[in-house]
Amino acid sequence: MKVAVIGAGSTYTPELVSGLSALDVDQLVLHDIDAERLSVVGGLARRMRERAGFAGGLELTGELDRAIDGADFVLVQIRVGGQTARLSDETLPLACGCIGQETTGAGGFAKALRTVPVVLDIAEHVRAGAADGAWIVDFTNPVGIVTRALLDAGHRAVGLCNVAIGFQRKFAKLLGLEPDEVIVDHVGLNHLTWVRSVWIGEDDVLPRLMAEHGDELAADVGQPRRLLDELGVIPSYYLEYFYAHDEVLAEQLGGATPRAAVVAEIERELLEMYRDPSLNEKPTLLEQRGGAFYSEAAVGLVTALSGAKPGVHVVDIRNGSTVAGLQPDDVVEAPARVDENGPVALPQRPLAPELLGLTQHVTAYERLAAEAAVTRDVVTARKALLAHPLIGQHALVDALAERMLSEAAV
Repeated sequence: MKVAVIGAGSTYTPELVSGLSALDVDQLVLHDIDAERLSVVGGLARRMRERAGFAGGLELTGELDRAIDGADFVLVQIRVGGQTARLSDETLPLACGCIGQETTGAGGFAKALRTVPVVLDIAEHVRAGAADGAWIVDFTNPVGIVTRALLDAGHRAVGLCNVAIGFQRKFAKLLGLEPDEVIVDHVGLNHLTWVRSVWIGEDDVLPRLMAEHGDELAADVGQPRRLLDELGVIPSYYLEYFYAHDEVLAEQLGGATPRAAVVAEIERELLEMYRDPSLNEKPTLLEQRGGAFYSEAAVGLVTALSGAKPGVHVVDIRNGSTVAGLQPDDVVEAPARVDENGPVALPQRPLAPELLGLTQHVTAYERLAAEAAVTRDVVTARKALLAHPLIGQHALVDALAERMLSEAAV
């Protein structure tokens, strides 16, 4: 098995390498366009694998085709424009009175415009040079829009996010169980999901979790306990941008330090640590970077897709008939049974009206955003921004659309 990681200069990569070392990977290739970061991160990756006694080959390269050549799995984790672009995504919308966030709303749209064309170009290289039947596993945000664009272009791709596995690990710990014993009914769109059930065999233990740990779970997702009780679900923490919009916006406008600035400082410290030739394990500071359980989610999915250990994983895939009220070609995030033939979504009962309405709203935006990212059409861009519930006003749309298209072209 050959695995290629595109965007391997990311500080996440040691987390991923740590997990991949447990798989039967004959060749792991780390690729990045930033040679210095690749050298630093790749150096730590090599030391970690030597410490673990892994016998498979490890190669670092800045040549995309070399990385992809013959690969069975291509993991894409790029950030077009780096943390500088992220800072813009989190601050530029504030001037228009919109929430600044890198994966949703106006910031997420700007990121999609920059990112989708680059990922589609990578995917064409995969089509031309990877092994027959190779899978593209996308961890690049905004995952839902990127995955939609990949599938629209006919690529064999699946999207992956770490939110669901974070819930699974949390619930397993509270229940005193192993994570594999817990299946989380986590459904919606990427970064717009709700946990509606937590299955232990045939039993839904979500009511028990809420009764015994409701206050803690509510605090984890930044929502009042009453809201969780009334909805009968646990929303992902990204729902705070919708359910507490004015509060979040006021905090951002009040001068709260952007997450991008915090992450940039953490990355600087991490890279300095990675340069230490005596370091041969991932540092604890990496846990503050975000992306908890990223490697476990990625490794679990690759293992299932390889056929080595089929199982249930929460992934981003075509809707088909999974979520009633959405179009078959929409991309949803839901539990799926995964094996060497790919993911097949588990059956889902209909979403409650208060969940479905918001999901339909954001799905319409994602469809238009994916199209705008490919066509660069300003009218489609305006429609996308108008459709998003965090924007939705023509004056804001006019102020954002052309500027974001222009900056994405740089």
